[in-house]
Amino acid sequence: MKEKNGEHPFGDARQLILLVLFLVVWAGDSFFLRISTFLSDYVSLYIRLIILGLVLIAAVYFSKSGHVVTSHVHRAAGVVSTGAFRYVRHPLYLASLLFYLGLSISTASLLSLALLVMIFIFYNYIASYEEKLLHKKFGEEYRSYKIRTGKWVPKIGSGD
Repeated sequence: MKEKNGEHPFGDARQLILLVLFLVVWAGDSFFLRISTFLSDYVSLYIRLIILGLVLIAAVYFSKSGHVVTSHVHRAAGVVSTGAFRYVRHPLYLASLLFYLGLSISTASLLSLALLVMIFIFYNYIASYEEKLLHKKFGEEYRSYKIRTGKWVPKIGSGD
């Protein structure tokens, strides 16, 4: 299978499968089985909901700002380093991971957090694959961008 637009060929399908799997595990553990949600007895619901709100605000920012690269109307010709891309190289993937993290924290589901670790490994794999393609396509411009921008966490003190 051939990659499309610099993405891993199985990226979209597997992201959808992981989303469904995560939601089934999260909902099943959080609301029905309650196998690993014992921490919810010790951490206030208000605290968990505040964390959920903050994480979802960050996820929305990264998602909205990151969609500039998927827009066919305003597709950039070079390396995008504005908006969320100024801080991290994969804001759309980070937005998804933050969404999963927020849901896991909101119900204190340890099973969901364990699944999130596996989901992160997948996202890191496809992000690394895409970075190789971007390096081939943009060369020094992308290498320079990588040096000053974090893959998942913003680099401190590396602003322009």
